[in-house]
Amino acid sequence: MNKKQTITSIKEAKGKEPLVMITAYDALFAKLVEPYADMILVGDSLNMSFLGKSDTLSATIEQMIYHTNAVCNGAKKSFVICDMPFGTYNTKEEALQNSIKVYKETPADAVKIEGGKDKAHIIEYLTKNGIAVVGHIGLLPQNVRSEGGYRVKGKDEIEIDELIEDAKAVEKAGAFCIVIEGVKPKAAKEVTKSVKIPTIGIGAGADTDGQVLVWSDMLGFFEEFKPKFVKRYLNGAELVKDALKNFAKEVKSREFPDEKHSY
Repeated sequence: MNKKQTITSIKEAKGKEPLVMITAYDALFAKLVEPYADMILVGDSLNMSFLGKSDTLSATIEQMIYHTNAVCNGAKKSFVICDMPFGTYNTKEEALQNSIKVYKETPADAVKIEGGKDKAHIIEYLTKNGIAVVGHIGLLPQNVRSEGGYRVKGKDEIEIDELIEDAKAVEKAGAFCIVIEGVKPKAAKEVTKSVKIPTIGIGAGADTDGQVLVWSDMLGFFEEFKPKFVKRYLNGAELVKDALKNFAKEVKSREFPDEKHSY
């Protein structure tokens, strides 16, 4: 983007041009992402795609700060959001302490917190103390063990009503944006209509105010599994494998380095 987004411009995008959010974990990819993303999310998904863990739960605040700094170094004009990892916002005091740590040690513009009504008091406490917050409702990756897996939400009217209540509570608490993950399209549409702040969908259909994908999913680098909602815009892993294969072949045959690539 030519001009860095602000909380005001993000909120004003509601119902207008869809917002683009993409994850990034390092300076290299952040620089590539920056021209096309309204927001860059340093997601705790890095625990899986970057570190090879089975879920996001063991990510630490120190890891998130390290990667947030890397992203900010690569995309200095981007609106960057730091995902608050599991166990760092169990109480409002703990949430504020860790969010202040993020703000002091990185140039992050905001933090993201999973949870609806149950986390509204924490979001309110943060926003009243100068912390910008992105909410996250629906399927919550940090609840994967307590819920026995990744459960799609919004399957009936009761669940839709619960999601709407969550969204309204998060909005009232002061969040400027809400990620809606893993919900039925009808539910996401109803939630989006129910609040005045933008919604960013992931696995939530096309009627939200924007979309987010994990970079390693959308570019085809993460091969362990492919969620139904992921569209691969590049077969990244195959391209890299072909390049590595060619490099190894040329080294073995002494084709590389040749005169052109020697001093």
